[in-house]
Amino acid sequence: MSSSTTITTTVPANVAHPMPPATADLATTWAFLEEGVDHIMTKLQTGVSYSKYMSLYTVAYNYCTSSRMHSTTGDAVGTGSRTGANLMGSDLYNNLIRYFITHLKLLKDQSDSLQDEALLRYYASEWDRYTTGANYINRLFTYLNRHWVKRERDEGRKGVYPVYTLALVQWKSNFFLHVQSKHTKLAGAILRLIERQRNGETIDQGLVKKVVDSFVSLGLDETDINKASLDVYKEHLETPFLDATEKYYEQESEAFLAESSVSDYLKKAEERLKEEEDRVDRYLNTDTRKQLVSKCEHVLIRQHSDLMWESFQSLLDFDKDEDLQRMYALLSRIPEGLEPLRKKFEEHVKKAGLAAVAKLFGEGSEGADVLDPKAYVDALLEVHRKNSETVTRSFRGEAGFVASLDKACREFVNRNAATGPSTTKSPELLAKHADMLLRKNNKMAEEEDLEGALNRVMVLFKYIEDKDVFQTFYATKLSKRLIHGVSASDESEASMISKLKEACGFEYTNKLQRMFTDMSLSKDLTDQFKERMQNHEDMDINFSIMVLGTNFWPLSAPNNDFIIPPEILATYDRFSKYYQTKHSGRKLTWLWNYSKNELRTNYLNQKYILMTSSYQMAVLLQYNKHDTLSLEELITATAISKDILSQVLTLLVKAKVLINEETDQYDLNPNFRSKKIRVNLNQPIKAEVKAESSEVLKTVDEDRKYVIQATIVRIMKARKTMKNQPLIQEVISQISQRFAPKIPDIKKAIDTLLEKEYIERVDGTRDTFAYVA
Repeated sequence: MSSSTTITTTVPANVAHPMPPATADLATTWAFLEEGVDHIMTKLQTGVSYSKYMSLYTVAYNYCTSSRMHSTTGDAVGTGSRTGANLMGSDLYNNLIRYFITHLKLLKDQSDSLQDEALLRYYASEWDRYTTGANYINRLFTYLNRHWVKRERDEGRKGVYPVYTLALVQWKSNFFLHVQSKHTKLAGAILRLIERQRNGETIDQGLVKKVVDSFVSLGLDETDINKASLDVYKEHLETPFLDATEKYYEQESEAFLAESSVSDYLKKAEERLKEEEDRVDRYLNTDTRKQLVSKCEHVLIRQHSDLMWESFQSLLDFDKDEDLQRMYALLSRIPEGLEPLRKKFEEHVKKAGLAAVAKLFGEGSEGADVLDPKAYVDALLEVHRKNSETVTRSFRGEAGFVASLDKACREFVNRNAATGPSTTKSPELLAKHADMLLRKNNKMAEEEDLEGALNRVMVLFKYIEDKDVFQTFYATKLSKRLIHGVSASDESEASMISKLKEACGFEYTNKLQRMFTDMSLSKDLTDQFKERMQNHEDMDINFSIMVLGTNFWPLSAPNNDFIIPPEILATYDRFSKYYQTKHSGRKLTWLWNYSKNELRTNYLNQKYILMTSSYQMAVLLQYNKHDTLSLEELITATAISKDILSQVLTLLVKAKVLINEETDQYDLNPNFRSKKIRVNLNQPIKAEVKAESSEVLKTVDEDRKYVIQATIVRIMKARKTMKNQPLIQEVISQISQRFAPKIPDIKKAIDTLLEKEYIERVDGTRDTFAYVA
């Protein structure tokens, strides 16, 4: 074998000892073993032959077992051999200790003159050589470890170790601690290298890792020597390393901020944190990661958090997305680091929302009544869109920032320059915007995706406090779309109702869905009636009738009289009788104020079709028999109130169908001209438009009274008895999804229910109520 050739040429003949016999004494045995041990520890690179290695193993084994054959004591065999074995084991063990001490003294002497990197290189190469050799020697003395060392440890002698562990213990006490004791030369050298790396220099990371790993290997858990222990690493390296890290970054961050912007500092801090995490992966023990990161977070983030919080607003103002992302990422690493940002962000969004409405409102505007619902909704949505993107992009959609955005939006959507103190204006404008979206000929629906526009309506709807106001306005507008047949499509109407249902539940949209049912039933009813009446000669009028359930349609009957013109009277009578035969006991209330008609002109060269309201029709039909009529004559003929009739006539004069040259005298215009054959005269009159808003709000107030009362009864039925304050809180909690109830209204409802004897006061108490079954 090549290795045997190598060894015979490298060991001088005068030093080599022949292999001693099994009966050899300690001096002869150890002389042979020491020569082999020293060769392995100092000249392993020159090789060791297999036969030499086995000779060493055999001699060690023979010596440890020889006592059994040569026991000369008169004791019993067991005791004698045990004592002998003990002596033999301890002889070899103590000689090994002496060898390690002598060997390490040479290393000590050579290391004394070395500094910094030279010391680390020397230490690392000697550590490699020493631990490799110790591994081989540990195997040479396998028998010693397995029997003598094990028995000693079993009997409680904790200072006795297997040979490899013994080698490490000796290295620590006779070399490592010696080098460290001189101004922590070893750890100091590592820390100076790390500082050089932090300053941008390239260092030998492999060298640092080797030395650091030795610190870890030298740890010893006395209770279980097979268990890893970091006590040496922590005491001699980790603690001074963490202290040095803290000082380094305290000085660097102070100096950096003195001459750089916060934006630049955020980049720097981000880089430094990444570097330190990489450092653990490259050459430190993973156990250090948590403390190192925590220390860096404290110095780089916590100590400068006030400055970051202060500069947050300007980053928001100038849309500095990347900086915001960095600031979020850094501050999210420390406890409560994000809370001040969330509060500032909420305030920022709220201000942006209020400013957007104020800008729209303009200086010296006439007020919210003239505000364009689309412009208002778009302004609110733009603020939400922009800040929602910031939350997603810069704050990773974190729940706290989402909550801040929602809170701010809820505030400016319900209370702004357009709404004043009222919380009913926003739901009204939103419902009007939805109405415009869902109408036929809506440019918006043609230009962009209508479904997307409806989804954006729902974004704002989520923030509306008075959802019942929206519901009532929406129902009113829907009823007009259905009556006048101006819905963009049934699919869009159904889609919007489905969205509202998902947001607020079945009860919220129940009435809206019933409206569609009534429209379908009315179509069938009209068809059946026409079929029945087709034989009547005076049934040449083309008509359709809608029968709408009072409970589901937010329509109010006209409060003025109306004389039905003879031209439609026969149809009116026949349908009334037909309906009574089908549904006896039901009362029909005719809503002339919502009906519409088409009249053909026969008095002009060009034939026109005039699209009119019922009141306009009643007025114009009078001119079949007269060319001119006074206001009083028209009031007598139609029974329409003077106030409404005046507005009807104003519209007809404006359209030039009638001429009003003398006060309160109206003539049919024989020279009427229009570019269109179908002329739409049916414009809403101002009185109706204004009345609609006040009617809706009146309806909402009435409904709220009943909702509050019903909620109190429901709560009291479940709880049986309840004190005043908890009852009020529970009512607010249950109703707030629909609207924000006012406490005086709740108290009024409690008084009403006491009067109606749904609840009663508990005897002997002032503020406790009981449910009356």
